[in-house]
Amino acid sequence: MAKQTKYELRNKSIYQVFIRQHSKTQDFKGVIKDLDRIKSMGFDIVYLLPFHPIGKVARKGSVGSPYSIMDYYAIDSLHGTLDDFLQLKMEVNKRGMLLMMDIVFNHTSRDSKLVKEHPKWFYKNEKGEFANRVGDWSDITDFDFSNKKLWKYLIDVLKYWSTKVDGFRCDVAPLIPIDFWIEARMEVDKLNSNLIWLTESVELGFIKYIRDLGFDASSDSMMYDAFDICYDYDIFKFMDGFLEGKNSLSRWLEEIIKQEMIYPKNYIKARSFENHDQERIASKVKSKNQLVNLVAMQFFLRGVPFIYAGGEYLNDKRPNLFENDLINWNKENSIESLIKKLNELNKEEILSTGVFDLVCKDFAMFSYKKNDRYLLGVFNLEDKLEVRTPLKDGTYLNLLNNKEVNIKNSIINDLKYPIIIDTRMINLK
Repeated sequence: MAKQTKYELRNKSIYQVFIRQHSKTQDFKGVIKDLDRIKSMGFDIVYLLPFHPIGKVARKGSVGSPYSIMDYYAIDSLHGTLDDFLQLKMEVNKRGMLLMMDIVFNHTSRDSKLVKEHPKWFYKNEKGEFANRVGDWSDITDFDFSNKKLWKYLIDVLKYWSTKVDGFRCDVAPLIPIDFWIEARMEVDKLNSNLIWLTESVELGFIKYIRDLGFDASSDSMMYDAFDICYDYDIFKFMDGFLEGKNSLSRWLEEIIKQEMIYPKNYIKARSFENHDQERIASKVKSKNQLVNLVAMQFFLRGVPFIYAGGEYLNDKRPNLFENDLINWNKENSIESLIKKLNELNKEEILSTGVFDLVCKDFAMFSYKKNDRYLLGVFNLEDKLEVRTPLKDGTYLNLLNNKEVNIKNSIINDLKYPIIIDTRMINLK
């Protein structure tokens, strides 16, 4: 399926919304009230965490995880009705954005409709008990995908929602047979071939863990057979490792550029440095300057930038997945204007089809080349005082703040703010 993935998807950006935590009303209407602000930052896709009824048996926390689903066709009354959801879809589209929903097919809640009606569709342990393959996920029970009737049911679910959304984000999709996803996409494409398919691909260590247990798990390269976009969990540990001092910056940067070689030519990565499963990036950094540079780099990397609601205010607390835990909308640390500028630059064709390179492995400096155009991104992640560039000496314009950047002896020595320079190949040494 990767063959049909359009390069233009790289020019999209995603804003993730946890409905229950997003507004005081905790519903679709609360999200609608925030759409103008989301649009003003330049986002293209609004991605919703699951909005179905949550299981009560073995529930974690007082409210439970939205990933413990009772009924794929139903909507949690806390969020509203189907009409409310369709109103949200219309309002998102009216503003020129797309709406993406979360699809959770690895498992259901332990008291789901399907557990009661089709118990043979589920994985059982040695004792013949409903179970899950991953020990920490005690509030759910896994499907058994050897049953083809299950495939048909789940594909019908996708068909139902395919007429009501613009894309699917598929939870832990690598734990589900890739052949299922290939068949699902082929069938759903008959109804809506314009959907965006995003897989929550998983960390390499987790793939090995699942395989070592005797189960299957697909690598990112396999997932591109069915999906347009993969998470960047294949390199996530190297980012965390750099921020924690466990590996060098160059180790992370080298893994980023390696993606250009090991995935299909039109591969797309979701650049999500934080999400509902990961701690806030603001809780990991050493300074605000480092954080601002990280966000800027996130938008400059090849792929689809992905912001978890609240990240635009540099929130350092991840909302609790199992409780009512509203996002802190403290605008004191707002970087909305920076994100708006980054989203504007992200629409440039050179970022989707240009030649992407790592310019300096010891400093976060990347470039794009297309015809005679040259785009250079300089991101100071280690509070360095100066950096050598490939540009000729002169004065350039930083597109992120419209300030002059002076290069002398090939060196920039004002690195307080991330830098993106748009120039021509003739300006290279």
